Amino acid sequence: MKKSSRDKKKETINTGLAGLASDVIERHGSGVKEHIVAYSGVDYEDGTILKRSLKDVNSYERGDSQTNPNYANLTKSQAGFSAEIKEVSRRRADEVIKGKKPTTVRTDDIPGHVNDPLFDITSAIDNNGNPIPSASVQMKFVGSSPKAAVDKMLTKDYQKYIDNDVPLMVSRDYYDGMKLSLCEKISSLEKQIKKVNEEGKTDIAASKQAQLDNCKKLNKNLIKSKVTNAEAIEARNNPVLSTAKDIANVSHKAGIAQAQTGVAWGGSMSLIRNFIAVCKREKNSKEATLAVVGDTTSAGALSYATAFGGSAIKGGMQNAKSGLCRNISKTNLPAYIAVSTLEIGKTLKSFFSGDIDDVQCLEELGEKGYNLVGSSMFAVLGQAAIPIPVIGALAGSMIGYALSSASYNVLLDSLKSAKLSFENRKRIETQCAEAEKMIKEYRIEFENRINKSLKQKQKMFSQIFSEIAIALQAGDCESYITATNKITKACGGDVLFENLNECDDLMTSEGTIRI
Repeated sequence: MKKSSRDKKKETINTGLAGLASDVIERHGSGVKEHIVAYSGVDYEDGTILKRSLKDVNSYERGDSQTNPNYANLTKSQAGFSAEIKEVSRRRADEVIKGKKPTTVRTDDIPGHVNDPLFDITSAIDNNGNPIPSASVQMKFVGSSPKAAVDKMLTKDYQKYIDNDVPLMVSRDYYDGMKLSLCEKISSLEKQIKKVNEEGKTDIAASKQAQLDNCKKLNKNLIKSKVTNAEAIEARNNPVLSTAKDIANVSHKAGIAQAQTGVAWGGSMSLIRNFIAVCKREKNSKEATLAVVGDTTSAGALSYATAFGGSAIKGGMQNAKSGLCRNISKTNLPAYIAVSTLEIGKTLKSFFSGDIDDVQCLEELGEKGYNLVGSSMFAVLGQAAIPIPVIGALAGSMIGYALSSASYNVLLDSLKSAKLSFENRKRIETQCAEAEKMIKEYRIEFENRINKSLKQKQKMFSQIFSEIAIALQAGDCESYITATNKITKACGGDVLFENLNECDDLMTSEGTIRI
C-alpha cells in the first residue's frame, strides 16, 4: 500500500515537531538525570559520588516487621534520609528545568560537612566550602501527626535549631497542620502569660514567655518540603518505584510544555494549508475546519509523547557509564528515538492488521529509520545555520526529512529497477510525466503571481518617482514631502512629518529624531 501525500506530510511534520522539542527535552531530560543520580548515588557526568543514595538507604538493616518491635521506628528514621535525597533531587531538577545550574546539595556531600550539626541541605556554599546559613535548612520528618511533630520539635533536643534560627523543613502533608497547631499554642500561651502576670506569678510568666518565643521562632522558620511522609516511606521501601514516579512526573511536565508548542505550530501550519485548499475550492469550510482540529490535536499529542519519551531517554543517556552515550545525549537524538518508536509502531500496526504486506512493512521500517537519522543530522546543521532557538532546529529537521526521504526513495527505486516489468516501467514513466507537468504548472502559476506583484510595485514606484522629479524641478517642497511619504507608507513605515511646517517643527524640537 503506497503512502499518500498526506501521510508523508504528517511524517515530515512529526519529524519537524521532534526538532522543535529539543530545548524542552534538553532541560527536562537533565531534570530526569537528577532523579537517576539520586537513586544510584553516582553522577557519571561530573564524576560525583553521593555519600548516600536511595538505593543505599533501601539496603539498611531494620530486621523483620513481625519480630522487631522497633521496625516501624527504624523505617521512619531511615525514611528521613530518603526524604533528604528526594528533596535535593526534586529541587535540582526544578533548577535545571528553569535553565539554571543546579546548586542544591545535601551537606553530607560537601567535604568536611558529613553530619553537619545544623544543616542537612544547602543551595549555596561560601568560598571556604561551608554552607551559607541563609541558604541552608535542617530537615525533620518526625512525629505521628502534625501536633506530635510540633511537640517533638519544641523539646530540648531541638533547641539548638531554634537558638540558631535555623529554617526547619517538614513534610509537605504535615506543614499546614503544624502551622495551625503552633498558632493555637501561641494563642494559648499568650492568654496564660496574661493571666499569670495578673496573678503576680512572674517566674511562671517568664517560663511561659520562653515557650512562647520558641513557638514563634519555630512558626517563623517552618518550611514546606516537596516530599510527603508517604513518599519518604515509599522511597525507603521501594526506591525504584519512587524514582520511576519522579521521572514520569518530570517527563509529564515536559510533555505538557511541548504539547502547547506543538498545538501552536501544528495548528498554524494546518490552518495555512487548509485555508489555501478552501481558496482553491479543494475543500469546503467544514472539511477544512475538521482537518485543522484533527491536525492540531495530532500535533499536540505527538509533541507530548515526543517530549515525554525524549526526556526520559535523555535522562538515562545523560547519566550512562558510557562517555559516548553521554555525548549523544547532548544532541537531539533522544527526541528522534521517541518519534521513531511512534512511527515504527504505526507501521507494525498496519502490518499486523493486514493493511500492508511483509515487503511493504520492511520497506517502511527501513525508510523511517533512514529518514530519522538524516533528520537528526540536519537538525544540528539547521540550528547552526539559523541560530534562533526552535526555528533553526525545526527548519533543519523538516528539510532533512524531506531530502533524506527523497534520497532513500531514489536508492530504493534503483534497487528495484532491474525487477520492474515493461508494464510497470511504462506506468511509472507516465506518472513521472504527469508529475513533471504538475511541477511546470505550479511554477508557471508561481511566476505569474510574482510577476503580477512586481509589476504592481513597479508601476507604483515609477509613479512616485515621477512625482518626486516634478516636485524637484518645480521647487515644490510640499509635493516632494507628500511623494516621499508614499514610499514610506508603501513599505510599512511611519512618516516623521506630513508637510513643511511639521518638518520645521521637528528639526527645531529638542527631542531625538528616530529614523
